[in-house]
Amino acid sequence: EEDLVLLTQQFDVLRDTTWKMANELSRMRKRAAKTLKGQLERNVRDIGLPDTTFEVRFHSGGSVQDEPPYVVGGTRISEGGIDEPEFYFSPNPGEAVKPLVKIASGGELSRLMLAIKSMVLTRSDIPTLLFDEVDTGIGGRVAEMVGKKLAATAEAHQVLCVTHLAPIAALAKSHYVVEKQVLKGRTFTTVRKLEETERIRELARMLGGAEITPQAERHAAEMLKTNNANG
Repeated sequence: EEDLVLLTQQFDVLRDTTWKMANELSRMRKRAAKTLKGQLERNVRDIGLPDTTFEVRFHSGGSVQDEPPYVVGGTRISEGGIDEPEFYFSPNPGEAVKPLVKIASGGELSRLMLAIKSMVLTRSDIPTLLFDEVDTGIGGRVAEMVGKKLAATAEAHQVLCVTHLAPIAALAKSHYVVEKQVLKGRTFTTVRKLEETERIRELARMLGGAEITPQAERHAAEMLKTNNANG
């Protein structure tokens, strides 16, 4: 009986402390969500998402009936706190935001992740980042801006990027080509690092298609020269 009284007192103290910490964490998250919204919307303008609206909404995850100490006042507490955050997103003006996981395309997700990672990751967080389809639906100046953001991110991380756009590939430190071939009825995939001459021809192919023209080769060589000169 003595132990039960003492344990009950200790439990009450820990419960109150836990709820206070959870409520403070929730306030901090909501302040950070406002900052993230503004920074992300500005950060994606130059990578093909100029009219993006981004929000973080918080759900309590509770139920109608309280279940103390885990559900109080319709709010559930867990090891993650009292919030269930969800990202909402609209890529086009005039459209209401909807859950990011339901409406964002692969290319939009890649570019959003590029923007978020370039904002929040430090050198020690994740050593290698992989981007696929980051160039979907973009070209020209936007492709160049995406490439520059990838290159800036690569200053602190190893960045692997699968791309079909020459302006992005030309900014890479190393260029690999993925090739498929059929040998004796079986399909094999190889990954091969390109030397400078091969790289120029591959960039020219990306620029001009199957037929590599002298003009495309000159353009590809100029792209590499310009990027090397810029660091």
